[in-house]
Amino acid sequence: MSVADRIDEELSDLHAYETSAGMAAVALDLARAIDGTDIPGVKAKTAHELRSIMADLRRLAPAETKGDAVDDVAQQREKRRREARQAAGG
Repeated sequence: MSVADRIDEELSDLHAYETSAGMAAVALDLARAIDGTDIPGVKAKTAHELRSIMADLRRLAPAETKGDAVDDVAQQREKRRREARQAAGG
C-alpha cells in the first residue's frame, strides 16, 4: 500500500475532508509526492511537512464518541436489563 493510500485512509478516519478540505488536499498531494520520488532528501523534506500537517489535522479532528469505555458499560448494562426482562417475562 502506498503512502498516499494510507494517508487517504487516515484523512477519511479523521473526517478531514469535511473539516479541513484544503489541508487534507495538501496532505494527500504531499503523500503522492513521497510516492513519486526516489530522491532521499526530497522524501525527507516532504515527509517532514506531511507529518506537520497530519498533526494539525489530528488536533482538528472531531472527538470520537462512539466506542469508548462509557459506551461499552452502557451497552453491557442494557444487555443485562434486556436479558432480565426476557427471563422475567417468559
